[in-house]
Amino acid sequence: MLQRTRPTERYARGFIAALAAVAALVLAANAGPAKAAAPDAGSRTTAPTEVEVAER
Repeated sequence: MLQRTRPTERYARGFIAALAAVAALVLAANAGPAKAAAPDAGSRTTAPTEVEVAER
């Protein structure tokens, strides 16, 4: 038969689980793509630009 755990043990496990979750979220947030060393002045953007259509 399973024995009941003390409330302090349950709270301690919950607190440790919360710390592990926060650590995982912080590590995941910092695992983004690396930044470029220097911006390239001649690079072209990949964002779509508006093209004006000549009126006839």
